[in-house]
Amino acid sequence: MNSKLRILAAILPAVLLLDVITKRWALNALGGGRRMEILDGLVPLTLAFNRGAAFGISIGNDPRWFFIPVTILAMGLLAVLFVQSESGDRVKVVSIALILSGALGNLVDRVRWDRGVVDFIGPIDLGFMDWPIFNVADSAITCGAVLLGISFWREERTLARERAAAEEPGSGEPEPGLPARSDDASATTETTPGG
Repeated sequence: MNSKLRILAAILPAVLLLDVITKRWALNALGGGRRMEILDGLVPLTLAFNRGAAFGISIGNDPRWFFIPVTILAMGLLAVLFVQSESGDRVKVVSIALILSGALGNLVDRVRWDRGVVDFIGPIDLGFMDWPIFNVADSAITCGAVLLGISFWREERTLARERAAAEEPGSGEPEPGLPARSDDASATTETTPGG
């Protein structure tokens, strides 16, 4: 098994199992409007069902049949990106594994019932806004998306450095407007009359 598959095999079941266990706990412990707090009240735990997109954005009366195929398509595109990624680019491999795991966790909720995705962490008061209620799968998707952005940014910086190095004078390419140099000594020697 190559290193990419080892990373996926470690992350996907761990995130999925943690997501399923915590959602089941939330359904039992927070049902009926009960609420808990952790970290000295900084993080409330509140059961909610999200039938819409991220941050509770609503799409129609029964968005379930919109999100299921869209999620499957997105997971397919991520799988292609995963296959194409270099084994040495661990940031990208980990990021894709996290996003895939989180997407699969939320997809399980959408497939099993029409109540929506089980969320229970939050809302968290940030001082200027309340961060919407989320779950473990959402956390994996968010962390993965941030890491994927960092991976793409690093790739762009590397490509920019390579382009700059290739365009530097003396890198083997003649500067624009100047004739190519010849290393042939006979091309620069002058011919003297009679000589």
